[in-house]
Formats: sequence, C-alpha cells, structure tokens
Amino acid sequence: MAFLRSIVTAKSTAIAAAIPVAAFAVSSISSSSSQFERPSKNLKFSSISRSNPIFQLSFAKNLQKTSPPSALHMETPSSNHQTSSDNGVVLPELLTEFMVDMSCQGCVNAVKSKLQTVEGVKNVDVDLDNQVVRILGSSPVKTMTEALEQTGRKARLIGQGVPDDFLTSAAVAEFKGPDIFGVVRLAQVNMELTRIEANFSGLSPGKHAWSINEFGDLTRGAASTGKLYSPPLGDLVTLEVDEKGEAFYTGPKERLRVADLIGRAIAVYATEDKTDPGLTAAVIARSAGVGENYKKICACDGTTIWEATSKL
Repeated sequence: MAFLRSIVTAKSTAIAAAIPVAAFAVSSISSSSSQFERPSKNLKFSSISRSNPIFQLSFAKNLQKTSPPSALHMETPSSNHQTSSDNGVVLPELLTEFMVDMSCQGCVNAVKSKLQTVEGVKNVDVDLDNQVVRILGSSPVKTMTEALEQTGRKARLIGQGVPDDFLTSAAVAEFKGPDIFGVVRLAQVNMELTRIEANFSGLSPGKHAWSINEFGDLTRGAASTGKLYSPPLGDLVTLEVDEKGEAFYTGPKERLRVADLIGRAIAVYATEDKTDPGLTAAVIARSAGVGENYKKICACDGTTIWEATSKL
C-alpha cells in the first residue's frame, strides 16, 4: 500500500507541476501575440506576411541573407502612428519603393542624405544591387520624387503600401489629357483607412469638386461614370487649384477600401457642383504594392524603366 501511495503521490505532483507550465506557455504565447499587433521600433519583418508571429520572426531571420528585394530591413508601418503634413492634414505612414538610377556607394550615400532631410521620412533603406530605395514615412510621393531627382538621378515609383495580407493594397487613376493631366494614388494603410495623393495640371484656377464614381465607363467622359460611389465614401475634399492651373492633395480617407474601387472612376468637375457633367475622368486600376515590381525592362518592347520614365 505504501508503494502504491507513493506512485499516486508522484503522479499527482507531476500533473500539478505540468499545469502551471502549460498555463505559463499559453500566457506567454498570448502575450507575445499581442505584442506583434503593433510592432515595436526594433521589429524586423518579412516581405511575406503570415498570421503567426513566431513564423514571421523565424522566417525573416532565416531568409534575411537570401531573400529577393524586400522590406526586411525596414520597420513595419504602424496604422496608429501618424505624422502631420505641411497643410495640417494627418497622414498615416506607408512604405514607398522607388527604382533609382544608382551605380556606386557614393550614389547610395547621396540618396540617403537627401531623403533624411525630407520632413515625414522616418527610415531609408537602399538596395544598390537592385537599384531600389525603400522609404518609410508619411511624406507624399511627390515630395520624395522631387528630393530623389534633386540628387541628379532618375527615379520612378514602383510600389507603395503596407506589407500585409491585403489582396489589393494600392491603386492608381491616370488623367492623360489632352487638356487636363493628373495622377491619383490610393494606398491601403489598414482595413479601415486609405491614404490618397493627387496631382493635377491644366485645370482653371479656383475650387473644383472631384469624386469616386460608380462606373469606369469613359465613353462620355465623366458624364458616363454614374453616381457618387457609396455616399459619402466617394466624396472627396474640394481641390484648390492655383493660378498655374495646378492642384495637389494628400490626405486619409476612413472606411475606404482600395480593393472595392478597382474598375470604378475618379471624376473632376468644373466647379464645386457635382451635378454638372464633369470635366474629365479616369478609371481606377490596381497598381503595385510593396515588393511586387522590381522589373527594370519591359518584356513587350525592351524599353528600360529609365526610357519609359523619360517619355512620361
């Protein structure tokens, strides 16, 4: 009996010891998971996102030396960290990628030094072998492009967004004249927030309404793009056009999802009145997100990215 009692006692002790260990393990996993919801400054991430945080860390560590161009060395943009722009609009951080014509370490140093003086730029990573510059921050694409070109180097935007599980993280609408030219870029910051940046030229000075409309039908210009998309989501802030006929806008839009906009249109109006037929419109198309576009030459006609840039 004494022998049996000792066995029972030993089993009870082992089970009792196992319970706090299991509880500690569950608690540790739960605690670490919550920490990964908002990455810290020192957290590195892989360009291939997975929901398991332990997988993300080990994957990034194991592939850091062998991965193709990616954002492994950059910090993850936090959807809650925002920086104010010059006009007082609060902009969320994004990861933006440029292809830049660089040939040596001197080029790298010049590019980094210039970008680090730009307001809103938080971190810069340069991949000389692939001629890719990755910028984390809230600065508009227009500002970063101008800074890169001021170094005497050609630069072209190749991707923007947040390395996450979004099926569509970025979109673009291009206005190609003959009178009004412009580009509107939309980037998904999180599932409840999209950042919009727009540049226009050729408009009459003053205030102009613009909006996201239901259809991408341009057979009759803006007049055939239908009604305002999902009011008030499709309603955009009034454009302020200067004396040169140019307008620039950048700002966030809550509850707007880029994936829902593909194939619709952005229309620009002659005044602040959206009931007029509209001046012009452009279809919203999917564009490259982060890590999706590292080609340097067009497969169809052999044009290099620099030759294509010079024709724009």
